[in-house]
Amino acid sequence: MKTSLEGNAFTFGKNLDTDQIYPGQYLELAQVEDIKQHALEGADPDFVKKFKPGDIIAAGTNFGCGSSREHAAWALLDMGVKAVIAPSFSDIFSGNAFKNGILTVALPQEQIDRLLEVAAEEQDITIDLDSQTVTTPYQDRFTFDVDPFRKHCLMNGLDEVGITLQSDAVIGDYE
Repeated sequence: MKTSLEGNAFTFGKNLDTDQIYPGQYLELAQVEDIKQHALEGADPDFVKKFKPGDIIAAGTNFGCGSSREHAAWALLDMGVKAVIAPSFSDIFSGNAFKNGILTVALPQEQIDRLLEVAAEEQDITIDLDSQTVTTPYQDRFTFDVDPFRKHCLMNGLDEVGITLQSDAVIGDYE
């Protein structure tokens, strides 16, 4: 993930579950091109046509609730989603998003409401992972917390395999 993201924010309501993010009837699809065509189809059937890689999702509380469907994170990643902003996330979705390089930014509802106003005006929102801030063209500046380990992994493009490979020499010595 780049240190900073700037893009249009697509807005969704509360309790957006994994079936809305990636409908169950498509679970058998295996190709990236096929999976991404159905991202957020359950919430907005035209989402795929409107979204550009780098755009951001802003939503209400409990984003990603429901099943432990990894396809929800995969579909967003395949679309080019690098960050989701919401007041809260399902633990399973948040973990799946992180494992796939998607930043989940938790902000208080009042700040989310302000970002939704900015999104309604079709103004870009900027997320800076290094400074842990979300800003708007109107001088709004909101800070967020992120686990230091997750921040390191996201900033360096490390997944579980990448983390393991950093210890390649130690593993080799052990073997």
